[in-house]
Amino acid sequence: MPEHDAWNKIWELNHRVTDLGEPLAFTDEVRALLRETAAEVAIAPEVAATALQGEVSAAALLKEIAWRIRVGSWRLSRAIHEAIKRQEEGDLEGARAPLLELLDVEVVPFYRELAQVQLDALEGL
Repeated sequence: MPEHDAWNKIWELNHRVTDLGEPLAFTDEVRALLRETAAEVAIAPEVAATALQGEVSAAALLKEIAWRIRVGSWRLSRAIHEAIKRQEEGDLEGARAPLLELLDVEVVPFYRELAQVQLDALEGL
Protein backbone atom coordinates (compact mmCIF):
# COMPACT_ATOMS: atom_id res chain seq x y z
CA MET A 1 0.00 0.00 0.00
CA PRO A 2 1.42 3.39 -0.93
CA GLU A 3 2.24 6.03 1.59
CA HIS A 4 -0.30 8.72 0.83
CA ASP A 5 1.90 11.41 2.33
CA ALA A 6 4.49 10.54 -0.30
CA TRP A 7 1.87 10.73 -3.05
CA ASN A 8 0.82 14.15 -1.75
CA LYS A 9 4.46 15.26 -1.87
CA ILE A 10 4.68 14.03 -5.46
CA TRP A 11 1.56 15.99 -6.37
CA GLU A 12 2.90 19.17 -4.76
CA LEU A 13 6.36 18.78 -6.27
CA ASN A 14 4.94 18.06 -9.72
CA HIS A 15 2.67 21.09 -9.46
CA ARG A 16 5.61 23.34 -8.60
CA VAL A 17 7.86 21.92 -11.33
CA THR A 18 5.36 21.31 -14.12
CA ASP A 19 2.71 23.97 -13.57
CA LEU A 20 4.69 26.77 -11.94
CA GLY A 21 7.97 26.17 -13.77
CA GLU A 22 10.13 25.92 -10.66
CA PRO A 23 13.35 23.97 -11.06
CA LEU A 24 13.43 20.50 -9.55
CA ALA A 25 15.32 20.58 -6.24
CA PHE A 26 17.45 17.51 -6.97
CA THR A 27 18.25 16.65 -3.35
CA ASP A 28 18.81 13.26 -1.73
CA GLU A 29 15.32 13.55 -0.24
CA VAL A 30 13.76 14.16 -3.65
CA ARG A 31 15.73 11.27 -5.17
CA ALA A 32 14.49 8.95 -2.40
CA LEU A 33 10.91 10.16 -2.84
CA LEU A 34 11.03 9.56 -6.59
CA ARG A 35 12.69 6.14 -6.22
CA GLU A 36 10.15 4.93 -3.66
CA THR A 37 7.05 6.25 -5.40
CA ALA A 38 8.24 5.00 -8.78
CA ALA A 39 8.11 1.49 -7.37
CA GLU A 40 4.60 2.13 -6.01
CA VAL A 41 3.31 3.05 -9.47
CA ALA A 42 4.94 0.09 -11.28
CA ILE A 43 7.96 1.83 -12.73
CA ALA A 44 10.82 -0.66 -12.87
CA PRO A 45 13.69 0.03 -10.46
CA GLU A 46 16.23 0.13 -13.29
CA VAL A 47 14.14 2.69 -15.17
CA ALA A 48 13.88 4.86 -12.05
CA ALA A 49 17.60 4.49 -11.33
CA THR A 50 18.49 5.62 -14.85
CA ALA A 51 16.09 8.58 -14.61
CA LEU A 52 17.59 9.62 -11.29
CA GLN A 53 21.00 10.18 -12.88
CA GLY A 54 20.10 13.65 -14.10
CA GLU A 55 17.78 16.55 -13.33
CA VAL A 56 15.96 16.55 -16.67
CA SER A 57 15.26 12.82 -16.59
CA ALA A 58 14.31 13.02 -12.90
CA ALA A 59 11.78 15.74 -13.74
CA ALA A 60 10.35 13.48 -16.45
CA LEU A 61 10.16 10.64 -13.92
CA LEU A 62 8.32 12.95 -11.51
CA LYS A 63 5.83 13.84 -14.23
CA GLU A 64 5.25 10.16 -15.09
CA ILE A 65 4.73 9.19 -11.45
CA ALA A 66 2.24 12.02 -10.93
CA TRP A 67 0.44 11.10 -14.16
CA ARG A 68 0.07 7.44 -13.13
CA ILE A 69 -1.30 8.44 -9.73
CA ARG A 70 -3.76 10.96 -11.19
CA VAL A 71 -4.96 8.91 -14.15
CA GLY A 72 -5.18 5.69 -12.17
CA SER A 73 -7.24 7.42 -9.51
CA TRP A 74 -9.57 8.85 -12.14
CA ARG A 75 -9.97 5.47 -13.86
CA LEU A 76 -10.66 3.71 -10.56
CA SER A 77 -13.25 6.29 -9.51
CA ARG A 78 -15.04 6.05 -12.86
CA ALA A 79 -15.02 2.24 -12.81
CA ILE A 80 -16.36 2.04 -9.27
CA HIS A 81 -19.03 4.64 -10.00
CA GLU A 82 -20.16 2.76 -13.11
CA ALA A 83 -20.09 -0.59 -11.29
CA ILE A 84 -22.24 0.76 -8.46
CA LYS A 85 -24.68 2.31 -10.93
CA ARG A 86 -25.08 -0.98 -12.80
CA GLN A 87 -25.37 -2.95 -9.55
CA GLU A 88 -28.14 -0.64 -8.35
CA GLU A 89 -29.91 -1.27 -11.66
CA GLY A 90 -29.74 -5.00 -10.91
CA ASP A 91 -27.14 -5.78 -13.58
CA LEU A 92 -24.48 -7.68 -11.63
CA GLU A 93 -22.69 -8.95 -14.73
CA GLY A 94 -22.67 -5.45 -16.15
CA ALA A 95 -21.33 -4.16 -12.83
CA ARG A 96 -18.29 -6.39 -13.24
CA ALA A 97 -17.45 -5.05 -16.70
CA PRO A 98 -15.96 -1.64 -15.78
CA LEU A 99 -13.83 -3.23 -13.06
CA LEU A 100 -12.55 -5.90 -15.43
CA GLU A 101 -11.82 -3.23 -18.05
CA LEU A 102 -9.87 -1.28 -15.44
CA LEU A 103 -7.83 -4.35 -14.53
CA ASP A 104 -6.96 -4.75 -18.22
CA VAL A 105 -5.22 -1.36 -18.35
CA GLU A 106 -4.28 -0.25 -14.84
CA VAL A 107 -0.63 -0.64 -13.81
CA VAL A 108 -0.62 0.93 -10.33
CA PRO A 109 -0.77 -2.01 -7.90
CA PHE A 110 -2.75 -0.10 -5.26
CA TYR A 111 -5.49 0.82 -7.74
CA ARG A 112 -5.52 -2.74 -9.10
CA GLU A 113 -5.94 -4.05 -5.55
CA LEU A 114 -8.87 -1.72 -4.86
CA ALA A 115 -10.55 -2.72 -8.12
CA GLN A 116 -10.09 -6.39 -7.26
CA VAL A 117 -11.67 -5.82 -3.82
CA GLN A 118 -14.70 -4.26 -5.52
CA LEU A 119 -14.88 -7.12 -7.99
CA ASP A 120 -14.63 -9.70 -5.20
CA ALA A 121 -17.46 -7.94 -3.36
CA LEU A 122 -19.64 -8.31 -6.47
CA GLU A 123 -18.78 -11.99 -6.65
CA GLY A 124 -20.20 -12.44 -3.15
CA LEU A 125 -23.64 -11.14 -4.14
